[in-house]
Amino acid sequence: MASRKLPKYLRSYRKLLGLSQPEVGFLLGGLTGACVSTHERFLKQPGIEGIFGYEVLFAALGRELFAGKFQEVEQTIRQRAQRLLERLARRPSRSNTRKLELLRAIASGTRPNKPYEE
Repeated sequence: MASRKLPKYLRSYRKLLGLSQPEVGFLLGGLTGACVSTHERFLKQPGIEGIFGYEVLFAALGRELFAGKFQEVEQTIRQRAQRLLERLARRPSRSNTRKLELLRAIASGTRPNKPYEE
């Protein structure tokens, strides 16, 4: 079993760069230091623009910056994939074959991160 990740690593990345919360807020487009603080303490989640902004600023993927949340979402999707797999497996058909393979890979965690690239 994988270890449980912290919910987020924003503060650690910010401190490593030596930036204040107001400075990060300014770089992200006029957020206040208090707003950055709420993201760091996970009282409020940034929107998609904020997540991308943090990625650019800290040169780290959102899944690294918000590792605990990513782990939580990943686990939920794996559980749902397993349930859908069980449901579809009861009705085998040629059209379900590819779906079943995909769902098995998602449920087991063996699916590549970028399945559409060749």
